[in-house]
Amino acid sequence: MRLSTILTIAGVFTGAAALSVVAAGFSVTAIEDGSRRAVRAALDARGMVWAEVGTDGLQVFLAGTAPDEAARFAALSVAGSVVDATRVIDQTVVEEAEPLAPPQFSIEILRNERGISLIGLVPATLDRHQLMADISEATGDAPVADLLDAADYPAPATWRPALRYAVRSLGLLPRSKISVSAERVAVTAMVDSAAEKRQVEADLARRSPKDVRLALDISAPRPVITPFTLRFVIDERGARFDACSADTEEARDRILRAAGQAGMEGRADCVIGMGVPTPQWAQAAEQSIAALARLGAGSVTFTDADIALLAEPGTDQALFDDVVGALDGALPEVFALNATLPPLPDDSEPVVPEFIATLSPEGQVLLRGRLGSAQVRETATSLAQARFSADAVHVTARVAEELPRDWSMRVLLAVEALAHLESGAVTVTPDTIDVRGKSGQKAAGTEIAQLLADRLGGNERYTLDVAYVEHLDPVAALPTPEECEARIAAVQSDRKIGFEPGSARIDGTGAVILDEIAAILMECGEIRMEVAGHTDSQGREEMNAQLSLERARAVLDELRLRRVLTSGLEAQGYGESRPIADNDTEEGRETNRRIEFRLIRPETETEPAPETQTGLESVEDTGDNGDGTEEGGEGRTTDEQN
Repeated sequence: MRLSTILTIAGVFTGAAALSVVAAGFSVTAIEDGSRRAVRAALDARGMVWAEVGTDGLQVFLAGTAPDEAARFAALSVAGSVVDATRVIDQTVVEEAEPLAPPQFSIEILRNERGISLIGLVPATLDRHQLMADISEATGDAPVADLLDAADYPAPATWRPALRYAVRSLGLLPRSKISVSAERVAVTAMVDSAAEKRQVEADLARRSPKDVRLALDISAPRPVITPFTLRFVIDERGARFDACSADTEEARDRILRAAGQAGMEGRADCVIGMGVPTPQWAQAAEQSIAALARLGAGSVTFTDADIALLAEPGTDQALFDDVVGALDGALPEVFALNATLPPLPDDSEPVVPEFIATLSPEGQVLLRGRLGSAQVRETATSLAQARFSADAVHVTARVAEELPRDWSMRVLLAVEALAHLESGAVTVTPDTIDVRGKSGQKAAGTEIAQLLADRLGGNERYTLDVAYVEHLDPVAALPTPEECEARIAAVQSDRKIGFEPGSARIDGTGAVILDEIAAILMECGEIRMEVAGHTDSQGREEMNAQLSLERARAVLDELRLRRVLTSGLEAQGYGESRPIADNDTEEGRETNRRIEFRLIRPETETEPAPETQTGLESVEDTGDNGDGTEEGGEGRTTDEQN
């Protein structure tokens, strides 16, 4: 074969190969472009614009940042539905998620006669067994149903003080719901009386942790008022209520509004209770108060459905008749009106007999004046000794004749009325009983008025002048926790609770100081304080820490022996870790050896919560700055002297 033929054949084959390569290239390019466009269109149709599509031969590459793992998987699925899934190469990444916010820790504590239930979410570091033990201690071993969940997140700084406060409050409230969060404690409870409600609200407010909001909703059943009493007086002292009762809030508002229109100034207490003789009570009270205002002076007394209107002597007879006639015709039928216009006093009448019972601010009782018989004298003395004390009662009253028939009853009633006062006097005459004095109970005047109205009836005259004095109120007079802390600091301002060298035994000087501190704590009631022991830096650190703790515990034990309520006091030993003076001088070391009484307040530091928690009572606040205001301990210069 000739060479030209061979070259021709080779050229043909080479040209065919080149054409095949070119055709294949165009085919691959067409396939790549078609796959890319098809996948791109499918992704855009589903709003996945974040995904980028590329091709390399038959391979389809997905790239880009997916908003989440679900979007990434959806994009791969869409691409796999357009082309063979084996051709899809995943080069996407998922956007880094923001860290999850810690959960809101909270507990609902429900308590009733059947026991206690705990529902909510708590930190995983909370010692649940210790929490159950703390609840049992506070409630007298009431059964507890633990329905709590836990989450492994750090607790807010105020979580533990809020929970500790809730558990301690639970002991005061047999029927209650307490909602606890780090920022707020809400207490809803029912107590047995208005007096108990007032006491509980004061106790809860005193114990509340700092930086934790407190919401109280304490309710008490309406008291049963027997007799249902109202007494309104207009005299030289102005218009006022000696006693006020109402069956509803609307009735109370109507009665107080009528009193304001009759000349009463300022606010007045009107007890809402049960036992009203008729729903028309407010209507009758309004009409009677308005009638007394027309007379200008006197008193109107309701004892259930009996109304006694007593005009001032010297009131115009025609006016009296007009007012009484109009009132009698307007009152609801259930009420019975008895109106009296006393005559003017006659100067020629003999001396009026008196019996006077007085109570001094120191608690001494004196009974003087006239009594009907020796038996009445003995009965009045026994009653006074029962209401006060045998040593406090002194009797100088004499037996006299020709006294009114009900004199003995009025004498005994005077002694009972005196028992409602902190100091004052009750004067009995044939015409009236006059009660004047001071009390630490806001309702004392109302209680005395109800007593007199019940025993004497509405037609008898009596006058009341009972002043509420806040510092005599056993609840309002309690010092604040801050005042208690300051008073204890003042006791130790120039003295120290001393200890025998190298031991936790309190010396004689320290015992005297503890007597004064115990007296302050007994006045303050239950408050949360830390009894903290401190040493100087002499000696080993471990020994100093142990010695300071033993001394703090010794102080706590001595307070218990002095009958101080110590459930809110906690002993801590800080050793040499919190100096308040220079340990390089003997004077500074002497200052650093001390016992401090400090209020326990919520933590304010922002470090993460510790890995473990030993329970409510053992977790202490860590925000102390080491400032000491009180001192204790005997000075030493060696390891045995801290």
